[in-house]
Amino acid sequence: MHDFSSRRGERRLRGKQRFDDDAPTKEKRIRGRRRALPPIEVFDTTDGLPEGDRWSTWDQSIPTQRGPRPHPGWLVTELAAVDTELGILKTGKEADVFLLRRGVPQGRSCLLAAKRYRDPEHRMFHRNSGYLEGRRVRESRENRAMANRSAFGRQVIASVWAHAEFTALARLYAAGVPVPYPVQVLDTELLLEFIGTPDGVAAPRLAEIRPGPAELAGLWNQLVRALVDLARDGLAHGDLSAYNLLVHDGRLVMIDLPQVVDVIANPRGAFYLTRDAENVGRWFTARGLDGVRPEPADLPALLSREAMLDAQG
Repeated sequence: MHDFSSRRGERRLRGKQRFDDDAPTKEKRIRGRRRALPPIEVFDTTDGLPEGDRWSTWDQSIPTQRGPRPHPGWLVTELAAVDTELGILKTGKEADVFLLRRGVPQGRSCLLAAKRYRDPEHRMFHRNSGYLEGRRVRESRENRAMANRSAFGRQVIASVWAHAEFTALARLYAAGVPVPYPVQVLDTELLLEFIGTPDGVAAPRLAEIRPGPAELAGLWNQLVRALVDLARDGLAHGDLSAYNLLVHDGRLVMIDLPQVVDVIANPRGAFYLTRDAENVGRWFTARGLDGVRPEPADLPALLSREAMLDAQG
């Protein structure tokens, strides 16, 4: 739980971290002085919220749109809470991620990552055709619109991405896979546990750190366990690399799962499973990983067995 109620002043978060998630070679972090987060504004509720803020959206979601129970103790669920946007954490073609503080005025608060899929005019779901195989929505009209990529279909696809990621995160979190706690989903906005420090500095990606041999081996072991758990659940991340794995206090956390793949229902499930394993295996091998079991080269076959894809063939 993050409690900022005792802080005073008008300090705002500067040196915001901004990412581009399209190509690892173009990845860039904007650095600057790190500042403490601002205190929750004190205001008269009869006059409404301060400009730019909103009431907590917790009560707008139904139970199936909220994270697994029991809800974490740090999560603010009070209806009197206010959502305050503090800056941008990451940008991408499909969605942007913002830093959000949800807190009760003069009370407790928590930090959230708000992932917002873009409107139909600007959205570029350039990779969605393969990932969407095996996914269906209930209404045939929506399925046709998705297939035709009409304006309505693109809106449906945005919602499919958000809800698919929320559902996958909820399922994985409940199973003990190291992913951020999925707080709630509303339309095309997904609210997640913020992985980082209490003053709003996001945890680095795996690609940004230079671990020593012991730390490297420990992170590899964590990753193998996570991927085995995914495979046993019939899933693959679908776009796994060192750029969507966070490292926070020695703990590996998997992020960015809108394209999570059902390896049984998707005709290319085995391809995505193998690609994930090979991508991360190459990164660890290039950093000098040695003397571990399974070795990176053995990971694709291990995951295929755990997903029981060999039996399918």
